[in-house]
Amino acid sequence: MCGRYSITQDLLALQERFGFQPGGPALAPRYNAAPGQDLPVAVEREGRRLKLMRWGLVPHWAKDERIGYRTINARAETAADKPAFREPLRRRRCLVLTDGFYEWLKRSGRRAGVPFRITLQDGRPFALAGLWDEWRAPGGERLESFTILTTAANALISRLHERMPVILRPEDEAAWLDPAVQSPDRLTRLLQPYPAELMLAYRVSPLVNSTASEGPDCVAPLEAPLGLSR
Repeated sequence: MCGRYSITQDLLALQERFGFQPGGPALAPRYNAAPGQDLPVAVEREGRRLKLMRWGLVPHWAKDERIGYRTINARAETAADKPAFREPLRRRRCLVLTDGFYEWLKRSGRRAGVPFRITLQDGRPFALAGLWDEWRAPGGERLESFTILTTAANALISRLHERMPVILRPEDEAAWLDPAVQSPDRLTRLLQPYPAELMLAYRVSPLVNSTASEGPDCVAPLEAPLGLSR
């Protein structure tokens, strides 16, 4: 499960890291990105380009855009078989740009979990494997939306949750975006748990429990991080 994340890097840093062409949309830091919001993804359209799309995939065949609130994630193991994700997996893949995501540690007897932010150890931005689609409303308005693929949690994330978003290795990002790559078997091989020893997790403020919360306080660590030694 991935239901909240951050993307706080500026546009130039993201452009340098992901190699998309200049001239895309303006970006503001997002410390608590949530489903239903328009967020930055990179796609391959005559070169790598930055786009803003709504989080929560609305299939092109959907009758109602509200389906997007049920499709914020897609399981990597079954995406090739699901009607909402099968065609996007073959033809419409994207990089979801982030520098950290949130997970909640459930504690017995407590209604609210304890929020943690998960990042790479080097603090650099990274790409989650995403799928996107285009839907047209009855009035003709066009909506582009995306979902985040998830996989089994690695040894670090499994302390918090049994699932984690698919973090693509930098060397696999080009293949993920390549429209010539359509074999589900080849694509599925890219959708593996990221090495736990390259990641860390730290507790953050319960501010992130509310989608209305924004700002640096959402990502500020409250205690020393969890991590695995190499």
